[in-house]
Amino acid sequence: MFTRNKTKVINIGGVKIGGGNPIAIQSMTNTNTQDWKSTVKQIRELEEVGCEIIRVSVPDMESAKNIKYIKKHIHIPLVADIHFDHRLALEAINQGVDKLRINPGNIGSKEKVQELVKAAKKAHIPIRIGVNAGSLKQVHDFSTTKDKAKALVKAALEHVKILEDLDFEDIAVSLKASDVATTVEAYKLFASKRNYPTHLGITEAGSVFRGTIKSSVGLGIMLAQGIGDTIRVSLTANPIEEVRAAYQILQSLDLRSTGIDLVSCPTCSRTKVNLIKIVIELEIALSKVQKKNIKKDIKIAVMGCVVNGPGEAKEADFGIAGGNKEGVLFKKGKIVCKVPENKWVKTLVELYKKA
Repeated sequence: MFTRNKTKVINIGGVKIGGGNPIAIQSMTNTNTQDWKSTVKQIRELEEVGCEIIRVSVPDMESAKNIKYIKKHIHIPLVADIHFDHRLALEAINQGVDKLRINPGNIGSKEKVQELVKAAKKAHIPIRIGVNAGSLKQVHDFSTTKDKAKALVKAALEHVKILEDLDFEDIAVSLKASDVATTVEAYKLFASKRNYPTHLGITEAGSVFRGTIKSSVGLGIMLAQGIGDTIRVSLTANPIEEVRAAYQILQSLDLRSTGIDLVSCPTCSRTKVNLIKIVIELEIALSKVQKKNIKKDIKIAVMGCVVNGPGEAKEADFGIAGGNKEGVLFKKGKIVCKVPENKWVKTLVELYKKA
């Protein structure tokens, strides 16, 4: 549907991004990286819901040394988020990290950056330059400039040049702000100037409700314009919600699939079943089944009445159109039988398992 920008391919621990590869879904742990067992536990939970790249904060040497323990117990690429102290990056590389997220401008002297880049190149580890509006502060007159997007891009290009001058081009870039307009414009401008793969996100987006809406709008605009090679939905919530939201954003644009396209109506006075309760229970039940039995492109319709219900159910692989405390089950466009309201979830889950 969308023509994606032609970006450079980089390899993050076996996951290739850029160059038309599938848009990878990332998240970040909110555990204390010093507690590597809790961090591993959260990453394993994120793996189960489809997280493909995980980032951990590395604020101290103990956290950097824990990279080896975390890596040993997870199955997806690990990114170390590091600021100010290049020694933490060097230790993370020594411990087997798959990618670094840094701002070259805050690592320190040119010599320190050179040492870091030399180690990353030797280990074949890419670096993400992460430019964040919240950390720019007075740099580039960000707090007073009218063109904040241009200021973000200027900072990113300066950081890119630091690495390019050291003959390092295994780079990804992010340019995040907490408002949609600035972020979108920054990514558009950067994409017109460089072909490095970009990691999309609206930073500090907010709660599950507000943050998902803001991220969906911002990421949707950029993805529809062909921009983006990895994404993270930043939420003040369990990071599992970030992964779920990311998949739904990509699926809505036909860029990725969760295996299930669940269609349901908003309900009205014609609805004679407790459809809201049914859909919530069905989503939970299907998510549990998907962990063991992920399929591709299965459309399920759960409709509350006879107006749009039969049409949607016929178009789906299978679905139920509601009546009075019961519904008509359709499979591949044909009526199968009537199903009591209390058996809708079980019936649809069983059909999914057999699909």
